[in-house]
Amino acid sequence: MEISEKLLCLFNAEVTVSDDEYVVRVPTSEVEKGSIEPGDVYRVALIERDEGESEATATASTGTSAASEGPQPPVEEGEIRYVEIEDIGKQGDGIARVERGYVIIVPGADVGERVKIEITEVKSNFAVGEIIDEDADEE
Repeated sequence: MEISEKLLCLFNAEVTVSDDEYVVRVPTSEVEKGSIEPGDVYRVALIERDEGESEATATASTGTSAASEGPQPPVEEGEIRYVEIEDIGKQGDGIARVERGYVIIVPGADVGERVKIEITEVKSNFAVGEIIDEDADEE
């Protein structure tokens, strides 16, 4: 299965029925951590759980056990990276995306800039990077 570079978040959820529609609840943590915004429209992919997967794992949407089994951030604190700023966030910070669409927020960067950064903070759904060298050429 191919996973899009635009992947913003990944979680397990149960499909429920509410009135006359089917509902997949997005965990509050996915909104609070900045991956997605209420009111925006997203593409959703549903993947059938494996036969051997436990019920608790299949329906977990938050918590340490679900987080530890899910994909880990593709960056580490202190790591040096070259990134291209693709977008500007709501607070004016530059946004770069790396493996699996993982977001790195880069304060002081503008769209189109290629910058050398040091990762200063890592969360499950995003990281923060500090510019070390603007208009960096990868060596």
